Amino acid sequence: MAPCSLTRFADRMAELLPILPWLAWLLASLLAAVYFLGLRAHQRRGLPPGPLPLPLIGNLHLLGDQPHRSLAGLAKTHGPLMSLRLGAVTTVVASSPAAAREFLQRHDAAFATRSVPDAVAAVHGRNSVVWLPSSSPRWRSLRKVMSRELFAPQRLDTLRHLRREKVRQLVDHVGRLAADGGAVDVGRAAFATMLNLLSSTIFSRDLTDLDDHGESKEFQEVVTKLMEAAGCPNLSDFYPVLAAADLQGCRRRAAKVLARLHRVFDEEIDRRLLGRESGQPRKDDFLDLLLDSETGGDKGTAGMMDRDTLRSIFSELLAQGEISKNLKLASCRIFKLW
Repeated sequence: MAPCSLTRFADRMAELLPILPWLAWLLASLLAAVYFLGLRAHQRRGLPPGPLPLPLIGNLHLLGDQPHRSLAGLAKTHGPLMSLRLGAVTTVVASSPAAAREFLQRHDAAFATRSVPDAVAAVHGRNSVVWLPSSSPRWRSLRKVMSRELFAPQRLDTLRHLRREKVRQLVDHVGRLAADGGAVDVGRAAFATMLNLLSSTIFSRDLTDLDDHGESKEFQEVVTKLMEAAGCPNLSDFYPVLAAADLQGCRRRAAKVLARLHRVFDEEIDRRLLGRESGQPRKDDFLDLLLDSETGGDKGTAGMMDRDTLRSIFSELLAQGEISKNLKLASCRIFKLW
């Protein structure tokens, strides 16, 4: 840049310097006006009482690193039903059995729709039994298939031999380690057992082996990363206007992990389709039933069970297996304390 250009630029900046304090004061006034107008609108909505939100962040600063304890403390001050402003999102918190009963029993239909985490909304949320609104015909059809073919009492009874076999395999695995004087990795063994139980129910084969530490551990890490990406605090959930930027990368991490799971599911689906074409006998497992629905065997779900929907269903079932395992281990620790 030429010296004369630098001189002109410096002269213009010197002319603007007296205006900068006024611009800062104007910006602060606008922010204050927006804040107080937002407070008045918040009060006019007839929301439950709650702590006064701060500009921009709302009540996020009150959650801390243990939100459940923070919310219990706030409930002692503001009552069992309170409203919080989490970033740009207004949230109502029910903290007593009576308030929870109003939400979950008496007015369950009005509050059944869940807010979908931004991390899984694009790739997983549109075909998810967990995240689709309960008023959606698609959700009703998917729930009907799962409740009738997977969770029906008759179906569970026919799979009793499978559960016994997986428990026997777990006992044999622990026995071999005990005979060799080896340590038992309880978390990995429980995960591998739950994974094989679910995969045998869905695909009629085990996805891992109890004695293969590498494969089951890798699968466990994938499912854990998916749960962490979907459950971690995300700015995109608190400030929807920033969702497109994915500032924390949660959506990218979740998409990468889901892609790894989807490759496993695609291999199983393709293997089954090739087996059908070659005339192999049916296995009548969950995958066969879903493929029958996809090809029109079920009038209510004909054309609905596409590849993306199958991937979402299998991802949720395996993730629920990891959650169930964690709950069982936590219960064991609680009983041990008592």
